[in-house]
Amino acid sequence: MTRVGWLDRSALALLFWGALTLFARAWLAAHPQDNPWAPLSLTDPPGWATARKLVRLRGDPAECRAVLARSGIAFTALPAVGEGECRRADRVQLADGAAAVAFRPSTPEATCALDAGLVLWLRNSVEPAAQRLLGSRVVALEHYGTTACRHIRGSDSGGWSEHATGNAIDVAGFDLADGRRITVDHDWSSSGPAQAFLHRIRHGACGVFGTVLSPDYNAAHADHFHLDQARSRIGWSACE
Repeated sequence: MTRVGWLDRSALALLFWGALTLFARAWLAAHPQDNPWAPLSLTDPPGWATARKLVRLRGDPAECRAVLARSGIAFTALPAVGEGECRRADRVQLADGAAAVAFRPSTPEATCALDAGLVLWLRNSVEPAAQRLLGSRVVALEHYGTTACRHIRGSDSGGWSEHATGNAIDVAGFDLADGRRITVDHDWSSSGPAQAFLHRIRHGACGVFGTVLSPDYNAAHADHFHLDQARSRIGWSACE
């Protein structure tokens, strides 16, 4: 090969890789949900980088609150409470309407990462599934709370539950705009659209929360979904 031919091939290779780099940068800029370096926004549709970004927020409450703010999610940062293993230094409460549904019996106090996960799950999994499978929108999420200063499974020793720090929520059911009420206790093992809805949104939780437990995990979860933001996991247990 002559020197001129070698130079021509090198120039073409450089042009190719330069064009590919420019295309990749433009594509990532247009798809921040798939860009691991782009800041997380809860207004973006979920992408392959979303779950990993959520994991990073679990250890960075300040950045998590910044994500809520730039996503237009109104919230109140609450002062730390508790002692020892049950100290709740990261304590946030979403404003009424911030998650597009009401919370019953009340808006929970939770870690920022849990609230961020709830917003994403409700917007991108729960609401679309309700419209598609039930023909009505969700107006309220029913829950059993986020906080309980206890060990896992309520034992006297062993690891501490994510509920000890408000990093978990037990979801019991949903109220629909047409007046229907869908509950895990009644509808998980039924048949028809309500069952399909619950199974679909359980699956949808797997890319958002650290742990997802449902009635097929054990009898203790027969009437609710346990969702938490344990730092080291994505969609553990029910999603394996």
